[in-house]
Amino acid sequence: MDQPIFKVEIITRPGKFEALKEALNELGVMGMTVTNVMGCGVQKGQPANYRGVPYTPSLLPKIKVETVISEVPVEAVIDVAKKVLRTGEIGDGKIFVYPVSNVIRIRNGDEGVTALDNQP
Repeated sequence: MDQPIFKVEIITRPGKFEALKEALNELGVMGMTVTNVMGCGVQKGQPANYRGVPYTPSLLPKIKVETVISEVPVEAVIDVAKKVLRTGEIGDGKIFVYPVSNVIRIRNGDEGVTALDNQP
């Protein structure tokens, strides 16, 4: 494998997903896995009211967007995600970047960058 492959995992607010997806698509990132998740970071759940009663939830709804890239520079993906997702408020999310040692397409056994190509 000559080209480096990276997995980028972005955890953020659900309301930001459409803008993130469009920005990543414009950059050339087409394949992604999106999961609804619950979590908390520094904010530990923001205080809220339910039927007039204050409470603090321990986990907040988030989305996790995962994509594996090789053609698009990983720095460009990170820059676009930061630009789209940053509000300056607690809870904007996190971006995790992992090196990927190999990718295998189960259907035909393609490996490496070839397995990432969006070919039928």
